[in-house]
Amino acid sequence: MKVSVAIVNAFVDGSNGGNPAGVVLDADDLTAGQKQGIARQVGLSETAFVSRSKVAGFKLEFFTPTRQIAHCGHATIATFSYLSQQGLVPEPNTSKETIDGIRAIQVSGDFAYMEQLGPGYTQIADQTDAVLQALGLDKDSTITEPMIANTGNSFLLVGVKDLQTLRSINPGQRRIEKLSETFDLIGFYVFTLETSQTGRDASTRMFAPRYGIAEESATGMAAGPLACYLHDHLGIVKDAYQIEQGYCMPQPSPSCIHVSLEKEGTNITSLSAGGTGVVSRVIQIEI
Repeated sequence: MKVSVAIVNAFVDGSNGGNPAGVVLDADDLTAGQKQGIARQVGLSETAFVSRSKVAGFKLEFFTPTRQIAHCGHATIATFSYLSQQGLVPEPNTSKETIDGIRAIQVSGDFAYMEQLGPGYTQIADQTDAVLQALGLDKDSTITEPMIANTGNSFLLVGVKDLQTLRSINPGQRRIEKLSETFDLIGFYVFTLETSQTGRDASTRMFAPRYGIAEESATGMAAGPLACYLHDHLGIVKDAYQIEQGYCMPQPSPSCIHVSLEKEGTNITSLSAGGTGVVSRVIQIEI
């Protein structure tokens, strides 16, 4: 039996770059083991499987090459951009069912936006030295103490002083993986307020070896927490942010993630992260 997998570059910056995800439609009859096997063969950071839902517009399940995860930002954007391009999203306001709840989705042409929860933060100042060692950095190269932020998934945010520092990071993947296990993180999201393109709010790199991802070029579920952190902890108070990613990778793949905040007064109650996706190819996987 062969399964068609669309490879969709999500969060492309213009028409280039982005973060590729696999998208499998009509996955209702696939077992969890088959989905994991497909994701392993596809070999991308995440593959999304789309099934019918009784409680939302679509049911989505996300698999890395090594395990299932609750949410994936870029695979969500890839999926709904692809569904829209196939004429399968009849209304601009829809939703996704995932293993830990329902999230609202908005679609406008090839653009898709996914809902995230209001932020929560955890201080881990006592682990600063271990975090910096894992990234090959010293305290003089940082602008903030590391902090965990969560809008659905937990990420460790580390602010560095400039793009040169961001590019120079030599990640210790085993150390990052160990700390990610300890604090139940998706991974480390390292940022600087210096950006490659004008009009952006931060440039970032993402390391997630716990999930088999050495580095990825766009992470919607991390850009949301970062935008909240910029608002709540760095005093960059806005309603909308643009987070660039992938520019500082050894092999650049430029991406742009748009984040909009919903607030009651100064408190962030929810947010949406979005972008567009471009289909690069469709492959066949034997199961």
